[in-house]
Amino acid sequence: MDVLAILRSLAIILVAAKLCGLLVRKLHGPQVVGEIIAGLIVGPCLFNFVQYDDFIAGMSEIGVILLMFSAGLGTDLKELLKTGFVALMVAIAGVVVSVVGGAAVYLAFGFGDPGMKMLESIFVGTILAATSVSITVQALKEMGHLKGRVATTILSAAIIDDVIGIVLLTIVMGFKDPNVEPVSVCLNIVLFFILAFVFGFALYFLFKWLDKRWPHSRRIPIFGLVMCFACAYCAEKFFGIADITGAYVAGVILCNIKDSEYIERKMDISSYMIFGPVFFASIGLQTSFEDFDMSMVWFSVVLVAVALISKVIGCGGTAKICRFNMPDSLKIGVGMMNRGEVGLIVAKKGLDTGLMAPQFFTPVIILIIVSSLVTPIALKLIYAKWPDKKENDTTDADGQIAGNEKVLAQEVVGATYNITEDNFKDKNKNKK
Repeated sequence: MDVLAILRSLAIILVAAKLCGLLVRKLHGPQVVGEIIAGLIVGPCLFNFVQYDDFIAGMSEIGVILLMFSAGLGTDLKELLKTGFVALMVAIAGVVVSVVGGAAVYLAFGFGDPGMKMLESIFVGTILAATSVSITVQALKEMGHLKGRVATTILSAAIIDDVIGIVLLTIVMGFKDPNVEPVSVCLNIVLFFILAFVFGFALYFLFKWLDKRWPHSRRIPIFGLVMCFACAYCAEKFFGIADITGAYVAGVILCNIKDSEYIERKMDISSYMIFGPVFFASIGLQTSFEDFDMSMVWFSVVLVAVALISKVIGCGGTAKICRFNMPDSLKIGVGMMNRGEVGLIVAKKGLDTGLMAPQFFTPVIILIIVSSLVTPIALKLIYAKWPDKKENDTTDADGQIAGNEKVLAQEVVGATYNITEDNFKDKNKNKK
């Protein structure tokens, strides 16, 4: 392999991805869309400066593994347990309706090989399962509604349906070989998660010890990266499960150690600088418009419509059953419409394993762009018509400010007169 050609390809991809990403971000869109467009521009679709080869494939695979490891590190298990039943039901309903809707659209248009049509249709539905709430979070933050019950339910349900989407991907990929036995696939999946749970506890306490011995040192992220790659390798090599599932599980194992955010920041540097842009640009490099005829245009339109409506029906309808009022249920359904990185990761994995043809990348990219534009606009319109009650928020905020002022006063007094926090506690007890 020509080293100079590698350097040339990397330079072109990185500068194009950065420029296109910044442009899309200026237009209030997700940066990953710009990086995909960069791949379309520099790849065979337009200028053909860069070709998708084994080196780009390897780099993009590392990129997607790091992305899923970071997603696992960012998972808040305590918050998931706290939100509990309602978020779980909302997530499951959203996934089920999305998978059924996506599969129905694929089958209705008659795509796929006769022997693999059902599996391919379920895979298309799996792409629609995961929600990306980055745009939703930004919109709610701008409107001042990020701390309410609705926002918490959206965020928790989005994390849960990401997990469900990864498990679904694992199951679908397990059946991609027509000679495979369903029982062995299910046993491998169950065995993997049992072993991940058992060894996960041991690795968690090992990393807690390492974290205590060498707190906030660079060796912790290095050991974490080793664990990420090892879990990704073992998942695919010994269990026939997608390597990204292993990487995600590794992140979840480490998400509650003290330096999990420090590990995540260090991973994000490598991912943001090189591996992430190469991964998303590689999607553009692999996207083909050769067979993109009118049937594919109509398929894209219907798929986008079904993808958006399925989340509103599944998530919003379940929220209504769980005793949210109608406006709040609609907010939850609309807040869950957005698709992003996880959908792209699933689609890329399908392309690599032969579960999806290259021309189906274009509808997925269109879905991400449309959902990124529609979701914040729809949320703002709904909140304008049915605003939340802010009295409680104001009261909570006033109470928090008062509490902060009290703590600050104690710190100032303590620093001035050498009084510890225990003295304040003792005085409060005496008053009682």
